[in-house]
Amino acid sequence: MMDERLLRSLIPDTLRILIRRGADFASAEDAVQEALLLALHRWPKDPPRDAKGWLISTAWHRFLDAARSEQARRRREELVLAEPPPGPASGKDDSLQLYLLCAHPVLTQSSAVALTLRAVGGLTTAQIAEAYMVPESTMAQRISRAKRKLAEAHFTEPGDLSTVLRVLYLIFNEGYSGEVDLVAEAIRLARELTKLSDHPEVHGLLALMLLTEARRPARTAEDGRLISLAEQDRSLWSTTRIAEGVNILQRALAQDSLGEFQAQAAIAALHADAQAPEETDWEQILQWYDELVSQTESPIAKLNRAVALGHAHDPASGLAALAQLDASLPRHTAASAYLHELNGDFATASRLYSLAAQKASNLPERHHLIRQAARLSGTDANGPWPGSGE
Repeated sequence: MMDERLLRSLIPDTLRILIRRGADFASAEDAVQEALLLALHRWPKDPPRDAKGWLISTAWHRFLDAARSEQARRRREELVLAEPPPGPASGKDDSLQLYLLCAHPVLTQSSAVALTLRAVGGLTTAQIAEAYMVPESTMAQRISRAKRKLAEAHFTEPGDLSTVLRVLYLIFNEGYSGEVDLVAEAIRLARELTKLSDHPEVHGLLALMLLTEARRPARTAEDGRLISLAEQDRSLWSTTRIAEGVNILQRALAQDSLGEFQAQAAIAALHADAQAPEETDWEQILQWYDELVSQTESPIAKLNRAVALGHAHDPASGLAALAQLDASLPRHTAASAYLHELNGDFATASRLYSLAAQKASNLPERHHLIRQAARLSGTDANGPWPGSGE
């Protein structure tokens, strides 16, 4: 067993030493918090000989990593600011036309999506690689090959509609994650696309965006903390966006040509329809996930289906379904932690939340998972880690 009293007692000295070495208070807090998380995961199996020295060294290295990352971000911003201003605009919005051109038939769908995200959507190669769950170097090669093919092609054939929809969806998700503010632009372009095409998947995508964006006001607290769906103040959800999204979805479903975006929108509509978490119709949500998996065979859809199964039937069934999936999937560990918590196994859930926090791709998600681990471990059930000052 790890001596939590010892761990708590080391926090003030560790903070003071990091500040003495040049860290500001907030950065020192973040670094110590990450070191504590690592201690929570490692010390029970491999306790250090010098607990204080280990904690100070680990926290200092976490601070240095964060500082280097911040310096790199600032250099990128300075380079952007140094670029010359754009020329005068023509007054005509060619964004959607550019998306259609990049979705050229000479490219595979995955290559066309990647190129469009990079060339038109403004996403970095790293962000696109994460969306595709491939190494950044692999994605860089894919984009380069797509550029070469497109340079040799003739723009005489129309772009592929399904590729354009995939591009808009990935851009919306990237903006929704908070890394890039592209949500409004993705919704605007989806609206424009509905004027050009009456395909039910075009309308399904717009409905999905609206229903997802409707929950944004309740998704984060004033201090920036993430709020889980079950804990959100549903009175903050945009009833206007929900109503519009549901109406658009119903018209799309009436065409009786089901696709993945309509299925996802139906799941979002069922969540939006619940006035309280306990009123969520998990049976219907599970049925829609079954449909989504049959449409796409997406590993992420299967992961979300496992969570829905845990609610609709029992957590053990959800864990059994999750065990059939690749453990390296994004948020696999977090989903496992959640299902273990539903099953009443709080010790395992706390350990898995801690592990999931280490794998998180952004700070808000990492801090949320840290708080979940601390809550279940009894470290601080009602707030942040001791000594964090939050």
